Amino acid sequence: MSSDRVRESARRVRLLLLDVDGVLTDGRIFFVPHPGGGLVESKAFDVADGTGIVLARRAGLPAGVISGRRSPVVTERATELGMEEIHLGVADKVQTLDEILVRRAIPAEHVAFVGDEVVDLGVMRRVGFPVAVGSASRDVTGQALYVTAARGGRGAVREVIELILRSQGKWEPLIREFLA
Repeated sequence: MSSDRVRESARRVRLLLLDVDGVLTDGRIFFVPHPGGGLVESKAFDVADGTGIVLARRAGLPAGVISGRRSPVVTERATELGMEEIHLGVADKVQTLDEILVRRAIPAEHVAFVGDEVVDLGVMRRVGFPVAVGSASRDVTGQALYVTAARGGRGAVREVIELILRSQGKWEPLIREFLA
């Protein structure tokens, strides 16, 4: 894809939506024995991705997650980062996207979605800026307008946010805040 088309699509983004497993995480899920019995789910999140989400918020770009799995760990992380859209245990990601678009009165072409696996293809086909992480399946990278250099759970989200904010002219002013 041409870099002009990527920048133009990124420039229009008003909402960033993300898959979770394989995008915000490296896709691994750990089940740790709980001392009182049972198992506790554990995942690792990249700090750079979290920083990117906080920077996006500061620049006025809301973010959210749409995931097929329910996870208290994801709810906690998304809440901690101030994500405005948290949709877990979703059976139909396209339906959830459509509900978000109607509620926010935003056209799909102003949404970026970052995915990694075939269950993300429906949403990717609907949004204006479909992105695949570097570790995504071939089907997903083939549908993406932009493929990150970074792998999922390893700074890919931070990379996308920087691209969007630079395309919108919001990156440099944001960084200047930290230099003052």
